[in-house]
Order: sequence, then C-alpha cells, then structure tokens
Amino acid sequence: MLFSILALCWGSSFVAIEIGLEYVPPLLFAGLRYGLAGLIVLGYAAVVTDRIRPVDRGEWIAVSVAGVFVIALYHGLLYIGELYVSGAVAATVVSTAPILTVAFAGVILPSERLNLLGVVGFVLGLIGVLLVVQPSSSALAGDTMLGAALVFASAIAFALGSVLLRPIESDLPIETLEAWAMLLGAGVLFGWAGLRGESVAAIELTTTALVSYAYLTFVSGVFAFLLYFELLDRSGATQVNLVGYAEPAVAIGVSWLIFGSIVDSLTIVGLLTILAGFIVIKRETLRSILRSRSTTPAETPPVAAEQPEPRTDGGVALESDTRELDRDCRSD
Repeated sequence: MLFSILALCWGSSFVAIEIGLEYVPPLLFAGLRYGLAGLIVLGYAAVVTDRIRPVDRGEWIAVSVAGVFVIALYHGLLYIGELYVSGAVAATVVSTAPILTVAFAGVILPSERLNLLGVVGFVLGLIGVLLVVQPSSSALAGDTMLGAALVFASAIAFALGSVLLRPIESDLPIETLEAWAMLLGAGVLFGWAGLRGESVAAIELTTTALVSYAYLTFVSGVFAFLLYFELLDRSGATQVNLVGYAEPAVAIGVSWLIFGSIVDSLTIVGLLTILAGFIVIKRETLRSILRSRSTTPAETPPVAAEQPEPRTDGGVALESDTRELDRDCRSD
C-alpha cells in the first residue's frame, strides 16, 4: 500500500508540473516548491534527528552535491523540458535514471566496472528512450526532441549526483541532508531563473496554479519524501527503486483522466524496454528479494529476521541505490 501511494504521489507530480507550467515560469516554479519543502523537512529533521545542520567539510560537500545535481539541475532541466513534452513522456524518460547511475558508476568509480550484462541493461535503457522519443529527420529540430533531450539531461544530472555522493563520508542524518539539499537547490534554481530572465511578475496566481504548487510541495514533495524514507528503512533501496517504473504508468493514467491524452504504443514499449534494462542490471538483487519473499519464517535464518536499523548514516537513498546497483554490474 505504501509503495502504491508513493508511486501515485511521484507519478502524478509529472502531470502537476505540466499543469503548473501554464502559469509559473519553470525555474521559479521549481525553486518555490523546494524552498518551502526544504523548510518543512528541516523542521521535521529537528524533531526526529539529533542534528539539524552540517558541521564538517564532508557533510557540506554531500549537501552541495545533492543540492546542485539532484535538486537544482535535475528539477530545473525537468521543468524546462516539460514546456515541450507531456508529463507522461517526461516520467518515462526519467525512469532511465537508475540505469544511468550504473553507467556513471562504472566510469567514475575505478573499482566499479560494468560487466557484459550491465552493458546490455544500459543499452536497453537507451533503446527504450529512443522508442519513446521516436526521433526522425523531421523531428530532430522540433520542440519534442528538445524537450526530451532536456528531460534526459535531467536524468543524467540525477544519476551523476547519485554517483558523486557515494564516496563522500558523512554522518549527517538523511532527513537533515535532504532538507539542506532542498534549500541549497532552491537557491541555485532562483539564481538560474534570474539568469534565464524569469520574473515573478510572470506568475499568474490562479486557483489551478496554487493547487498545482500546493500538491507538488506538500504531497509530492514533503509527504512523498517522508514516505520514501519509511519505505527505504522497511524494504531497502532496490525494492523502493522499482517505484520509478510505476511512475510513468501513473503519469499516463493521470494524463488520460485530466487531459484525455493517450500515449502511443511505442511509448509503452519504450517503458517496458527501460524496465527490462533495469531488470537485467538488478537481476541478482531481484532474485535475492524473490527468494527471501518465498522463504517461510521457519526456514529463515535468525540473522535475516533482524529489523534494519534506521538510516542515520547520512548516506541519502541515492548513495544506497548506487552501491546496490554497482554490486550487480561490476565485472568479475
């Protein structure tokens, strides 16, 4: 149930962004969303953790990497991209992020090289994107190609930030790290908006705009992040990662309900191809999960019955995801 709620919150957010962009410039929209969300999550961190701010160089570096790559660049490029493509298409392209994370880990981290199946999974992900975008000679100069390229660049920024976070040593609680990353990312987005010429005067304060902003901030932002933390502790990064492949389905369904828009069959095939690439990459971990699910309590060793400790090591979910993904794709 929690997994389904998280998929609904994050999948519908792509459509909420598409709606809000009719009234608010993209970078200001993203900055306003994460500025308020960061303050709320910081208040939550003050209640549930023993530290509410970074104290050493490693912790500030972790906050900076997450804030710049995972919040600012990812959302900035995503919001600008959604000026040209639908939320459903954007959600499908973004679902390549876990696969891209593996590819960057293999290049950046010396000890983490891709094996042959890892390369196959990565190629399947790229093929899936091509099926979604459906490039042609006439479309190469069109707005759709530009939007898809920007959204794909946002997934690259997310994946790169995930990998760069991995070697950083930090004891900052995950809630505190996320809060400060949101606040820093919001600051970068506001600066970027100024360079792009976006103006507060361009914001149209309609009821639809306010509902979109409130939904993205409180439901898809604060509530969904807290739910993500809970699922991460209960199930681990791999199972929670699968929510990324439910999000496009949710976005497609919500787009149909609100706009009456229907994606073509190649988009569906592209999403399934991306999912296949992820399964190839995560084959060993997914097999372990299925094996543990099928084991009866009497067969389960005592160590497996232990409850996971709360994540207070400062390694955000992205770092945990990268470690598990790397483990499946490194060469022998």
